[in-house]
Amino acid sequence: MAAPHQYHQPNAPDDSDSDLELDLDELDPIAASSSAAPPSRRQSKEKRRPYHELGARIPLRNLRVGRLRASPRPQEAEDEDLRGLMEDSEGANRNSAGSYGQSGDDDAPLLPSHNVRRRHQRAPNTLSRLQSSLRLPSFLSGSGQNTPAIQLGEHPDGESDAEEEHDPTSQRTISVGQLQTARFPPNAVSNAKYTPWSFLPRTLYNEFSFFINMYFLLVALSQIIPALRIGYLSTYIAPLAFVISVTLGKEALDDIARRRRDAEANSEGYTVLKFEENSVGNGVAPGKSSDRKRRAKKRRNGGRLTDIEDEEAAVSTTKGLSTANFWEVVKPSRSLKVGDVVKLGKDQRVPADMVILKSYSQDSTPPVSAKSGAGDNSPTLVDGETNAPDVPFDNPAKNNSSAGAGASGEAFIRTDQLDGETDWKLRLTSPLTQNLNVGEYTRLRVIAGKPDKKVNEFYGTVELQPKRQRNYDPHEEEESSTAQEQSAPLSIDNTVWANTVLASSCNVLAVVVYTGPQTRQALSTSPSRSKTGLLEYEINALTKFLCVFTLTLSFVLVAMAKFRVIEGREWYVSMFRFLILFSTIVPVGLRVNLDMGKTVYAWFIEHDQSIAGTVVRTSTIPEDLGRIEYLLSDKTGTLTQNEMEMKKIHVGTVSYAGEAMDEVSSYVRQCFSTPAGEAPSLFTPSSAYVAPSTSATRTRREIGSRVRDVVLALALCHNVTPTTEEENGEMVTAYQASSPDEIAIVRWTEMVGLKLFQRDRESMTLQSCETGNVVVRVRILNVFPFTSEGKRMGIVVKFYHGPQSSPSDEDGEIWFYQKGADTVMTTIVAANDWLDEETANMAREGLRTLVVGRKKLSAQTYQDFSTKHAQASLALHNRDNALADVVKEYLEHDLELLGVTGVEDKLQKDVKPSLELLRNAGIKIWMLTGDKVETARCVAVSSKLVSRGQYVHTISKMKRKDLAHDSLDFLRGKTDACLLIDGESLALMLTHYREQFISIAVLLPAVVACRCSPTQKADVAKLIREYTKKRVCCIGDGGNDVSMIQAADVGVGIVGKEGRQASLAADFSIEQFCYLVKLLVWHGRNSYKRSAKLSQFVIHRGLIISICQTVYSIASSLEPKALYRDWLLVGYSTVYTMAPVFSLVLDRDVDESVANLYPELYAELKSGRSLSYKSFFIWVLVSIYQGSMIQGLSQLLVGVGDGSGDATFMRMVSVSFTVLVMNELIMVAMEVTTWHWIMAVSIVGTAGIYFGSVPFLGGYFDLTYFSSLAFWWKFAVVASVSLVPPYAGKILGRTLRPPSYRKVRGV
Repeated sequence: MAAPHQYHQPNAPDDSDSDLELDLDELDPIAASSSAAPPSRRQSKEKRRPYHELGARIPLRNLRVGRLRASPRPQEAEDEDLRGLMEDSEGANRNSAGSYGQSGDDDAPLLPSHNVRRRHQRAPNTLSRLQSSLRLPSFLSGSGQNTPAIQLGEHPDGESDAEEEHDPTSQRTISVGQLQTARFPPNAVSNAKYTPWSFLPRTLYNEFSFFINMYFLLVALSQIIPALRIGYLSTYIAPLAFVISVTLGKEALDDIARRRRDAEANSEGYTVLKFEENSVGNGVAPGKSSDRKRRAKKRRNGGRLTDIEDEEAAVSTTKGLSTANFWEVVKPSRSLKVGDVVKLGKDQRVPADMVILKSYSQDSTPPVSAKSGAGDNSPTLVDGETNAPDVPFDNPAKNNSSAGAGASGEAFIRTDQLDGETDWKLRLTSPLTQNLNVGEYTRLRVIAGKPDKKVNEFYGTVELQPKRQRNYDPHEEEESSTAQEQSAPLSIDNTVWANTVLASSCNVLAVVVYTGPQTRQALSTSPSRSKTGLLEYEINALTKFLCVFTLTLSFVLVAMAKFRVIEGREWYVSMFRFLILFSTIVPVGLRVNLDMGKTVYAWFIEHDQSIAGTVVRTSTIPEDLGRIEYLLSDKTGTLTQNEMEMKKIHVGTVSYAGEAMDEVSSYVRQCFSTPAGEAPSLFTPSSAYVAPSTSATRTRREIGSRVRDVVLALALCHNVTPTTEEENGEMVTAYQASSPDEIAIVRWTEMVGLKLFQRDRESMTLQSCETGNVVVRVRILNVFPFTSEGKRMGIVVKFYHGPQSSPSDEDGEIWFYQKGADTVMTTIVAANDWLDEETANMAREGLRTLVVGRKKLSAQTYQDFSTKHAQASLALHNRDNALADVVKEYLEHDLELLGVTGVEDKLQKDVKPSLELLRNAGIKIWMLTGDKVETARCVAVSSKLVSRGQYVHTISKMKRKDLAHDSLDFLRGKTDACLLIDGESLALMLTHYREQFISIAVLLPAVVACRCSPTQKADVAKLIREYTKKRVCCIGDGGNDVSMIQAADVGVGIVGKEGRQASLAADFSIEQFCYLVKLLVWHGRNSYKRSAKLSQFVIHRGLIISICQTVYSIASSLEPKALYRDWLLVGYSTVYTMAPVFSLVLDRDVDESVANLYPELYAELKSGRSLSYKSFFIWVLVSIYQGSMIQGLSQLLVGVGDGSGDATFMRMVSVSFTVLVMNELIMVAMEVTTWHWIMAVSIVGTAGIYFGSVPFLGGYFDLTYFSSLAFWWKFAVVASVSLVPPYAGKILGRTLRPPSYRKVRGV
């Protein structure tokens, strides 16, 4: 097992002779020491340095050291001169904060001039000086000021970009808190698809890649040629321009909305430290100019300067003057630059990839610098306490804060938005930067590698440059020449990546290393792409057929004319004119209708109150929601809430869950209560179990004893640290640990009555929740942390015993506690007959099981173990194995089995019924997560992704190709199994057996992939899309899901707790997973069905008028003359038919309740029958029939005429065009399944508009004939022949083969 976890080092015990001899330099939190300070700086009054030694430093610092204000003793003459010089300066330059300012100019006199106003003040006493020394800087306080400060320097914001762009393929050297020598990309998040200059080229390319648009572009351009011109030029150009404008406008609005959302994320404010280097060579601090600027900043902001600045102005923490002054400003996320030092607080999102420099607790701020070599930076001088082991423990709250994360350079972060893992990660600061005064940060240089997408890897170095001295004295110059550059390595443990969240109750100072597109998050994210719906591709294919049909028709007509010259035109010119006349067969208005339909669907989705908060970010693909066949889901935050709760505990003979936990509480209360009249004493595992007289049965005593043992074991065996936080004005205890499981268990022990009160590296204290007394105290001897290989966690503790007021750990009991996965603990615990059965029962419920055991160690056994363990830890080869062998030999065998715990990862609301309904709808569900195999298995079971009794085939840590082949062969013969595979094995499969693996995996009902990187998730989505050609939907909530979401045909993002990266990058944003069901089964189904019906009607509308034109051309000697000209042609496809046809977007075949009750209705859509070649050809035949009947009968009943202007021709046009319009309106009414009032209004209203416009159509119609009886009976006959047969055929088809929706409606 790994080496024991290192907790915070306590302060070393104070062995000084007398506390009265404290030097104020030591008390001052700023003037603690430099990194090269000697081990002890405490000096007695007799050992203080003579004045001539200090004299060399007069120009270099503003002296405020207490010893200089002591009563003068006899000294040499030069000492007297120096004292006079200092005291004079002191009186002249004393400022309001108790620090001293001096001139900032090199030629300024050392002594003040006569015209300086003196401010006489009473000399401060020792106590006030002590308070001044211990004043805490506001920069390090929990409530830092967020007011922006005056920017110093020539540039308006104090910064200027370097001219040279940094090469991203090379390593970078970063000057902390300063301007960089190279320029790095801005720290801006961008989910936009287009830039202002790429918008038109890309959108126009996308539009004209559709055949229908290219076809109409060529038709429109043909009108420039005089021989091919038919009617007005605008007749052909205007519709195309309108279509393109609508589509481009929608794309532009979508992208503008994305940019606005990005701007919100990029404007989030962060506290940044601004540094101003003290002037080099002037030897004074701060200079007159900088002092004036600081005062001006104070006046402008209406507040006082931070205490730390006044302290820094007066006293240096290292020899000489502090390198830089600093103050806080608030910067938006997009303005953060490489090298900026950012201050982060609890639950704050990390805006860029950073390296941690310093960590400190919020409730008790540490000194600005700490003594070099001290492992702890806890504020002992402020609290008046020390962390020595012999502190009286009856009130450990006093020294509790020093054990909080951050006191020794530790911080926990949540990375579930980056890699999907639920466990918190421990991050550490480098000792070189943790113990460094913040004013010296400008001396730091961070060397980092080139930007990389590997989130678990980082190699770098931090260097501390030698201090630049202001040399006024030759002795100082000699001394400074010996200073050397210091460096320390940096690893992944010292980093926080963008979009992780600081989880622990501490503040962190971190320097920005990578920004914007160079962060790990951005490099793992695929670029945005324009998505096109499957329906559009299908319609594109159909329009190609229509174009071929048009070409064939034109050629046939020319051939029927025997390729003769007509009106001086060659046959090929006549053929092109026919092509233009028949251009309405390929309907240019189809794209407009569909695009406007998509807008309506998006409006329906966003205004559905049952899925409130849903946002449609890509409005071009709502129909694809109705065609999903594969759903790829993230786990953490999507299916689960990432909130753990202890649900069940089994102690061998009895199991407790739910309300039965009250019984556990009563046992704990009895066990840890002191009998009346006795002094409170500490409990150990061997303490007698005191059973109340009411439960005298032996069984209850045994059970009570077992419950006490298992609760005590769970309260001690963990890596959790308690911290105190203020919430709503009340102090509450919060817990910090790398695993949420451990926190859930510790919360449960608190709930049943045993609270973790205090924890540091050496000891742990438990408190009774009922009495508030400390009941258990242990000394921590060894900790064996959890590893993914070991799957267990152990701790060796020594119990204190005796009265609570004077405990002792001499001859204390030593116990080894361990908890872990049942797979490894089965062989470690003593033989039993119930463990396997109980763990299997809990696993079936989807609970995460942990087996708890213990073992008592004699003092001799522990001594032997400790010796062997120490020897093994020094081994140069196979150290981990050697340590594990020692632990196994002495500790990990024959443990007493105490119990089994079951922890539940709370599922999101209604996840189980949602997954079941989606499965019944024919959707295959894959779960892709970055979490552990065991965790993924539990969630797959608890969420019912894997049905009860279904076989789960697990492939993990596979490294050999032959084993992969065997697994594939097994799955090929068992396609009803669920596949559980980890990232390593998945990579092997995709590398060597890509085709075979995906061909089998897509057949399985469920696949769970764990330990997946963001790139792997995206690769899986692309692979399924490419192999199956089916629609893939990906849903996630974290930044690690963005690549997968963008790779999918339909990306759905959930607005997560930790951020909105996924929802911003997605096509559809929802607030809960269960909303997905309605989005797909209701809105997706309706969108697809409506668009399919709409597109068929638009094609029918264009085809029928072209058939009329064909029949007329045949009757008019095969000449390419127009039947309907100009306004009739434009009005037919717009004013006279558009509203009724478009109203079909309001139609629905079933109600929402029926759609949810019969998810199989959704499964039908996968076949695409609503818009198939079969349905298309049926509509083509109907169009040919109706067009032939309308035009043929009109010509038969009225006559053909000689063309434009002829009375017979105008009468024939009056009949055929009127029947054509009314035919279309009645066909719409025949297709409606569920009437909406807008549909009725649009049909009746359009008919009224048409007949109302007839008086204005005298140029096309014979108006006198229009009002005659002959017109109306001919109109009725033609319309009847056109409409009755198709309607009869439809009724017959419904009767013989009723569609599914009619079956479930019972119609």
